Parts: sequence; C-alpha cells; structure tokens
Amino acid sequence: MLYYLFDYLQEAYNFPGAGVFQYISFRSAMAVITSLFVSMVFGGKIINLIREKQIGEQIRELGLEGEKQKKGTPTMGGLIIIAAILIPTLLFTKLENIYIIIMIISTLWMGVIGFIDDYIKVYRKDKQGLAGRFKILGQVGLGIIVGLIMIFHPDITIKEKSEGPWEANWNSKNSPNPGDTISMNDYTDEFGFETESRKSSKTTIPFVKNNEFDYKILTNWMGDIAPIASMILFILIVILIITAVSNGANMTDGLDGLTTGTSAIIGATIAVFAYVSGNIIAADYLNIMYIPNTGELVIFIASFVGACVGFLWYNSYPAQVFMGDTGSLSLGGIIAVAAILIRKELLIPILCGIFLIENLSVILQVGYFKYTKKKYGQGKRIFKMAPLHHHFQKLGYNESKIVTRFWIVGIMLAILTIVTLKLR
Repeated sequence: MLYYLFDYLQEAYNFPGAGVFQYISFRSAMAVITSLFVSMVFGGKIINLIREKQIGEQIRELGLEGEKQKKGTPTMGGLIIIAAILIPTLLFTKLENIYIIIMIISTLWMGVIGFIDDYIKVYRKDKQGLAGRFKILGQVGLGIIVGLIMIFHPDITIKEKSEGPWEANWNSKNSPNPGDTISMNDYTDEFGFETESRKSSKTTIPFVKNNEFDYKILTNWMGDIAPIASMILFILIVILIITAVSNGANMTDGLDGLTTGTSAIIGATIAVFAYVSGNIIAADYLNIMYIPNTGELVIFIASFVGACVGFLWYNSYPAQVFMGDTGSLSLGGIIAVAAILIRKELLIPILCGIFLIENLSVILQVGYFKYTKKKYGQGKRIFKMAPLHHHFQKLGYNESKIVTRFWIVGIMLAILTIVTLKLR
C-alpha cells in the first residue's frame, strides 16, 4: 500500500524521496524492520492474549528432560509470525504481482490448516490434533492451486539465453526469408536473453554446467497426451514438495527456536536466489535462468526472515511461546512454494537438509520398527527417539546445544546451496 502511495506522490508531485520506494533493496530493508517491529512489539501483547485465553501447550509424556516445565506454555504463536509476514508484505510490495499473490495465498492456506490443528489440540484437549489425512488433503489442495497458477497464468514466465552466435544462418519460421543471414540482436536484448518472455516447464539442476531441466522431457514419449501428462506431472511434483517441506518443518518443531532459526537461515538463502533470478544483470553474470518479476519475492522473503528472527525473541530457550502447527506448517509451506516459484525446488534437499533429515529419521524409525516386529516378533529402533533432535536429547545433550548445532549445520547447507550458483 505504501508503495502505491509513494509511487503516486512521485508521479503527481515529484515528492522528495518518494522515488526510493522503487528500489527493491530499500523496500526489503523496510520489510525486515517492520516485521521485526510487529513480531517483537506486538508479539508480547499477542502472547498475553493467548495466556489470558488459556491457550497452553498440551505435553505428551515422552520422558524428555524439561518437558514438564513446558506444559502450559502459550502456543499458536504462529499467529505472530503470520502477522509479521503479511503486514510488511501488504505495505511494501506490488500487490498485483502474481508471485506475491501466490505467497499470500500459501501463507494463509497453511496457516488455517495449522490453526485448526492447534485449535483441536487446545480446546478439544486432543493431543493428536487434526487427523493426518486432513493435513495431507490441505497440502495437496495448495499444491494443485500453485501448480495450476504456474501453468496457466500469463505472467509466470522465464527468459532464456539465446543459443548460437550473434550472426548466424538461422533457418527458422521466425525469419521472413529462411536461409537469410539474420542478426540475433533482432531477437535478443543487450544481455543476450530472448526479448520475449515465455511459458516454460524448466527448472534448475544444481552442480550441472547447463543447469536447466525441462519436466516435459519426462513425458515427451507419450505422444498426443504428452502436454496434459506434463501438466499433471508438474502438479504432482509441486504437491510432493509442499507436503514434504511443510511436514519437515512440522517435525523439526520440537525444541525451542529450532524451526524458527532454521527457517530464517533458509529464508535468507531463498532471498538471495530470488534476487539474482529476478535481476537481469545478475542472471546474465551468473548464467542462470532469468525469471521476470520475481524481484518482489525478495520483499516477501525479507518479511519472512524478519518475522522468524523477531519471533525468536520469545521462542528462544526457554521459550515464552510456541509457534504450534499454525507456525510450523506455514513456514514449511512458504519455503516450499517460494523455492518452486524461483525454479530452485531441486535444491531443497540441500537447502532444507535439516527438515529432510528430521523427516527421514521418523520414516526410518517407523519403517524399521515395523519391519523388525514383523520379522522377529519384537520391534527394534534405529534411534533412541525420533525425530532426530529427540535422539540427541536422549543422549543427554542440552536443548540449547542441540538447537545451536542444528543452526550451524543449516548455515553450512545454506552456503553450499548458494555456492551451486557457480559450482558446476
């Protein structure tokens, strides 16, 4: 909203300083400051409100150190995170930008699913919360919405580098006289990108020199139904990524500040990728896919990072508030959708390595237990407890030490992810 106000002041009255709102860097900085302000200042008021409503955490008896002290700690703190993300987004972004619209939808969608889960746990005293199948159904629904918008919306496009020399014998239907010598400058901009944006099902593969992969390749053999099959495949991939990452964030949310800090690290990395992908000069220098209009995502992700850091003010050990599924499912959904929009979803196993290992630890633990119980009549475990952070608790590590070390690993993974821009 402020963007439009200052844009009007600039255009109509040449208002001094109004033009600074045209810069993504300035609006991103303002978004971080505003999200920090909202989460830190108003966060305390929201926590008091939650406490007055007696919305406290229901603790399952897991035999972990310090769990009894956490009983009754205010939960649903994810409402603080969501507010601290959406308020700066509404103030500083171009709200007609399709990428921003998708991110707002994703935030609210996953927030509602998480809120319902927390509501059932708190008010109905059901520790299991929302049934897993309904969570999955909600994640699938978001995946379908995001996938369909990406496929059909005309503003979701990319620009690719033109192939071949600047002067070439280019036999093409685009040529008025096939066989003539045509200057490639007629079809490219000053950076060598195609002048026209176009729809594409391409994404980015890490560690590969020509690091683009087209999902259509997987369905080309299907003949006439290949276009439809390609769309279905893409939507299924989007659903898988959103489900995996949001559940991974939810699994990681077991220690004070663990998911919040990890998400902030991941968000900062995504902001880097969103910036270079949406900036034609940076995309040209790094020789990566240029995705027009994704620069606005930097502002949204800046709000996301600020909200996470601000929430840590209250969520760090010992936590004064828990984010609940309202927060963890929202954080995971935001990360997944943002990565998909900037065509970096194949980097998620590296970037979201913490979420991945937490998910895998549960899958391996449950799978191995069922297998050994069926084969030997008695179930065995790989870890002392899953998810993985509880395994280290059982080994006697202090909660703060576990969280800090997980953050350090998250930073290392984030750096490795950024390095893939040049390491091919």
